[in-house]
Amino acid sequence: MKRILLIATGGTIASKQGEGHSGLTPVLTSQELLSYVPVVSQFCTTDTLQLINIDSTNMQPKHWLLISQAVEEHYNDYDGFVICHGTDTMAYTAAALSYLIQNSPKPIVITGAQKPIDLEITDAKTNLIDSIRFACHEKAYGVTLVFDGKVVAGTRAKKERTKSYNAFSSINFPYLASIQEEHVLFYLDDKTLLKGPVRFYHELDERIALVKLIPSSQAEILSYVASRCDAVIIESFGVGGLPTYDSGDFRKAVHDLVKDGKVVVMTTQVTWEGSNMSIYEVGKTIKQELGLIEAYDMTLEATVTKLMWILGQTKDPQKIRELFYTTINRDILWR
Repeated sequence: MKRILLIATGGTIASKQGEGHSGLTPVLTSQELLSYVPVVSQFCTTDTLQLINIDSTNMQPKHWLLISQAVEEHYNDYDGFVICHGTDTMAYTAAALSYLIQNSPKPIVITGAQKPIDLEITDAKTNLIDSIRFACHEKAYGVTLVFDGKVVAGTRAKKERTKSYNAFSSINFPYLASIQEEHVLFYLDDKTLLKGPVRFYHELDERIALVKLIPSSQAEILSYVASRCDAVIIESFGVGGLPTYDSGDFRKAVHDLVKDGKVVVMTTQVTWEGSNMSIYEVGKTIKQELGLIEAYDMTLEATVTKLMWILGQTKDPQKIRELFYTTINRDILWR
């Protein structure tokens, strides 16, 4: 039998109604979560670890490092890992772990639920059983997110629904597999992507900011944000570009950021199909002029966490660009 470590971090799956109708609060332990799915004992041996117990709204980079450290410390003792997590920031955590734990031949699966596991009607039990079952599969490896019977690469997940059970989608990339009752059906299982031994990283730079453009945006906000950060992600419209108002302030603001050594990454507010700044003059000219990095088909969650990981390793501009355009756990196809 495979040996699986269930790591609990809180979230809706572990929540109960607080006193005085104060709202759902994570209180169930990892061992209690496991007690709701006794069927998994038929196909694996599962141990538990209660790492933290928080609402995922409160998840921070320090917690991603804590989760990665827990996997690293127990890596040789188990065949796979399942991490229970709240859904609101689950996609960020899945992406972050994809950069913190690279080239893992063992599966590291992240899951959660839209309803607490102690309810009579809930998606929690199915998601947890599916995740443990997937973690036991010979073809499973690397960081993935399992939810509503679908398996998503850790860098491609996005929460697109706030209440429905099919909350997560795989953005600009196929699902890796689906889970139907006791069967795991793989669509992609190319283990040739593994290059060398597993590698764990221990540094993240939290000084990353996101500026979402709206039609009334003023360029000063870029300077304000950049003064407090090492990198700025600009979430623009459509395929990507910067406003060319009469004042020309946006072009000057971005020019000043680059001159000051800040990392500037352009992405799009549109979920599907990615950016391509070369299509319109509002994007092509400034990208060529300043050599801006472009996220292309990457999710915002992957863009944010990849920058945190990269800047935790280096501040060299050429190395930053090289690492950003290096495909990790299927995060970028265009480059």
